[in-house]
Amino acid sequence: MTTTIAKGSPAPIDPRSRTPLLDVVVPVYNEEADLGACVRRLHAHLTENLPYSFRITVADNASTDATLAIATGLAAELPEVTVVHLPEKGRGRALRRVWSESDSPVLAYMDVDLSTDLAALLPLIAPLISGHSDVAIGTRLARGARVVRGPKREFISRCYNLILRGALAARFSDAQCGFKAIRKDVADRLLPLVEDTGWFFDTELLVLAQQAGLRIHEVPVDWVDDPDSRVDIVATAIADLKGVARLAKGLASGSLKISGMGRDPLPGFPPKLASQAVRFAAVGIASTVAYLALYTWLRGGIGAQAANLVALLVTAIANTAANRRFTFGVRGREGATRHHLQGLVAFVLGLALTSGSLAVLHAMTAPPRLVELGVLVLANLIATVLRFLLLRHWVFRARNA
Repeated sequence: MTTTIAKGSPAPIDPRSRTPLLDVVVPVYNEEADLGACVRRLHAHLTENLPYSFRITVADNASTDATLAIATGLAAELPEVTVVHLPEKGRGRALRRVWSESDSPVLAYMDVDLSTDLAALLPLIAPLISGHSDVAIGTRLARGARVVRGPKREFISRCYNLILRGALAARFSDAQCGFKAIRKDVADRLLPLVEDTGWFFDTELLVLAQQAGLRIHEVPVDWVDDPDSRVDIVATAIADLKGVARLAKGLASGSLKISGMGRDPLPGFPPKLASQAVRFAAVGIASTVAYLALYTWLRGGIGAQAANLVALLVTAIANTAANRRFTFGVRGREGATRHHLQGLVAFVLGLALTSGSLAVLHAMTAPPRLVELGVLVLANLIATVLRFLLLRHWVFRARNA
């Protein structure tokens, strides 16, 4: 499906509008302990530091505690606060509902824990008001950001954004930071195209905005991790990977194509390279998951290095076969032996990277199993990029030509 939306550079927003210029949404689910302090702190900051009219909308996602009652009390206490109640959970569902119904020309949202320093809010929305940008995001991964959080979350966040860059050719640096803003006119055109209603909503919105050629402004933020976060990391990661696979499939098949919104798209990958990169990334994600599962299963019986050798060899053979068929469109047995032999050269490079990483890690310390797996994932990501270049420009060079 191709969606074409009329072009037109965004005009500056008149700050003298009778409606609140900024609508900040705070999605909540069972946040009775933090909601009152969060909204009062946010309200005080906006009153003192924002030179524009504003509204704070608390979007309650089917809370089962006193969250809704507290939100209603805040709305009665503070005239700029409103409440929207949804009978179903889902951050994406809440943002879609409030943003679709809002009359404010600039829409934003932030997490209830206020992990991001509020001083970044004005730099976030200023490019949207001036018409310079269409979407704005806070980023914890760009130069200038100052972040306090544990190594586990840092590792997961960086791996996720690497996957987005590989699988979806994402050019934005941080998809998951709960600190974003969008122009209302842009949101009205993008929201009907976003399918996800949960945590992947942000990522899908950004990918669609990039595909449409919209300008995404990034603001490095000061961010402190909330140690009391109740996000189910495993369930969220699985849902996010499913969303990535869905978008990757749509981009590779051409069924997901948006053109003509706002600005001319920046030059990107050539179509053939883009399609191959997306397919290769999808195969690579499956291969990495299989590699980690096989490595973990073998690790206790034959040791780290031997388990790495076997797991990498098995997945490398399967990876070459899958890329031969799906990424580069080679069918039949002709040249299969040569392709697999050349693929083993790429395997040797991957083995050198992962085994070398393990050797250096074990020489320095006796690492926990999670750290060991993390180092292997990073080494595999580097090896994957090298593998793609070798497959495209050497193993299947004739096919590309």
